[in-house]
Formats: sequence, C-alpha cells, structure tokens
Amino acid sequence: MSATEITVTGNVVTPPSRVRTQHGSVTNFRVASTERRYDAATQGFVDGASFFVDVECWNELGGNVSHSVSKGDPVIVRGTLRTDEWESEAGRRNRTRLRAVAVGLDLRRGTAEFRRTQRAAPAAPAGDAVEEALRDALDTAMDTAMDDAMEGGAAERDYTDPARPLYELDPDSSVAGAAHDALPEPALH
Repeated sequence: MSATEITVTGNVVTPPSRVRTQHGSVTNFRVASTERRYDAATQGFVDGASFFVDVECWNELGGNVSHSVSKGDPVIVRGTLRTDEWESEAGRRNRTRLRAVAVGLDLRRGTAEFRRTQRAAPAAPAGDAVEEALRDALDTAMDTAMDDAMEGGAAERDYTDPARPLYELDPDSSVAGAAHDALPEPALH
C-alpha cells in the first residue's frame, strides 16, 4: 500500500508540544491552511474554506520543530497522511494526521535565522583521524567566516574592492572572445 504524500502551507494554530514515548520523542501541532480567492463582487481577495490537520514530527525533526516553530508561524509541512481509528463511548472515531518528513518556515511571509544542529560524529578509524580533524577545522573556520559576514549585515558584499577585479581571464586560454563556431561540438553518445 502506498502512502498519501502531501504538502500543506498554512499557519500553526496550536503551540508545538513535545512528548517522549517508548518509540522516541514526538512533537505535535495543528496547522490551518485557508484558501484565498479573488471575489469579483468585492473586487478583492477573501478567505475561503479552511483545512485543519494535526502534524506529528518524530525524533530529531520534532526536537528542531519544538525549538523553532511557534503558534502563529507560517509554515510549509511535507509528509504522509494517515488515519488513526479507535473505539470510544460515542462509537467508532478517527482522526487524520500528517506525519511530517520536513517542516519549514514560509519565507514568503518573513525571515528566519538558520542554525545547524550539532551531531555526534561517528568514531573514525585511526588512519582517518587527521583527515577528520582537518575537515572539522575547515567546517569551524567556514562557520566562523559566515557568522562574521552575517554580523556585518546581509546587504554587505563579500568582495568590496572595486578598484581590483575579482579575477582576470588568461587571454591565451580564455574562450570569452572566441566565436561560438570556433568551439568544438560536444560528443553525443
């Protein structure tokens, strides 16, 4: 049986709540997606029907959602639909839930700051320890450089010397001035 995959764009209408279970941790919240349509009679956009869905986010995704998403935030949620069924005093009941595989803030409606989660690195074989240390040092240096650049403001350029070109083409090896016909034809296989 194949799963029903869906993407929902809407607003978070309940604060995300995180619960630890015997199968891991889960964060739950509810999303409302309201249709917007143009009404010719009023010459403007009006709200149409709303679609509400309960969202569940398991394990690492749930932890990130509980730290990043709040009631009222515009979100985009992708996942699979499933229906839970049970018996109650009132008879047979069911509820449709969206098991999320990805949740993001809808950047059409605002801005966000992204911070990568720190993951525990698997133990590297002794021969790869130096290479791993170099990768970590490079990642740290890149993160620090990006943080420093962001502190200066998003509008600043990373290359600010207009008197010097960023790079120069070697006239002997450059094809910039060559005619299109002089370029070799790509091989077709």
